[in-house]
Amino acid sequence: MKVDQTLQNVPSGSFLDVADYAVKAESLGFDGIFTAETGHDPFLPIAAAAARTSSIQLGTAIAVAFARSPMTTAYTAWDLAEATDGRMLLGLGTQIKAHIERRFNMPWSSPGPRMREYIAALRAIWHSWQTGERLAFAGDFYEFSLMTPFFAPTPMKHTDIPIYIAGVGDYMCQVAGEVADGFHVHPFHTVRYLTDVVAPNMEKGAARTGRSADDVELATGVLVVSGRTDEQLAASRLATKIQIAFYASTPAYRGVLDLHGWDFGPELTALSKRGEWMAMGEVVPDEVVDEIAVTAPLDSLGQAVRQKYDGRLDRVGFYFSNIPGQPPLVDPTDEEWAVLVSGVRG
Repeated sequence: MKVDQTLQNVPSGSFLDVADYAVKAESLGFDGIFTAETGHDPFLPIAAAAARTSSIQLGTAIAVAFARSPMTTAYTAWDLAEATDGRMLLGLGTQIKAHIERRFNMPWSSPGPRMREYIAALRAIWHSWQTGERLAFAGDFYEFSLMTPFFAPTPMKHTDIPIYIAGVGDYMCQVAGEVADGFHVHPFHTVRYLTDVVAPNMEKGAARTGRSADDVELATGVLVVSGRTDEQLAASRLATKIQIAFYASTPAYRGVLDLHGWDFGPELTALSKRGEWMAMGEVVPDEVVDEIAVTAPLDSLGQAVRQKYDGRLDRVGFYFSNIPGQPPLVDPTDEEWAVLVSGVRG
């Protein structure tokens, strides 16, 4: 398995801090580093990290596809692929209807089919730029028929930009198997969900285009309960319960609950609407935490992640949850990060 780091926990949003963080991740042996579209643009930190690193892969996990035209995303990904010398991994996600319509003020419809077509449009645009062939893409959601030499980038050697997508439900797993190079499995999952939902649906999608699900790299940020002391472990478990409760309160993620027969989703949704975030964590049973998260002391956490996911995932990161409004519960040192990386690799 490859081991990834995330840029979303950088103390500040400054490019200097981001670049330093990426340099450190590369020196500690991480295979990839991912940005998220939360409080910052997901692409700009990659540009900062590209200039200071040479081997680590850099990607988005994720950039919100439907907040952007495929043409806009095509330009950005093309430039970053060239700037990183082919180390760019374009990770895309749909977000949910409320955010697309009310936060981004963009149209929402048929997220699965639209994402499939979005990827096809990206590849058609890149093909036009690389070959000089006329751009003529027409689908149900997007149409691109104008590209003049003045607006086309010059050809480059890294045009086969890997596209990852994120998803939870059956349909998006099928889209990943059908057209994507990688699939960001949502951190809110279980091993049973991977084997009973993700894997068979990816195979179903892959069969439509004569591929195998093995052609798609599976990646995730693993929710972890960890610490150096019993007190830290207990606090980390509480923080992880709150994080799980946040995800479980979202109806779009209800499939994980349904698979296991967990019936506390509606209660969490009601609490979330009242803003009772801390109380939500109390609803999540310990056995649910044990199914979703990996629990281990910090010095053996890497081995525990490997034991759970070896043969099931291709790349993993560590998702340390924190209690809202409080400092990080676990902030590994450089030496501890190196142990975590080597533990995952066996």
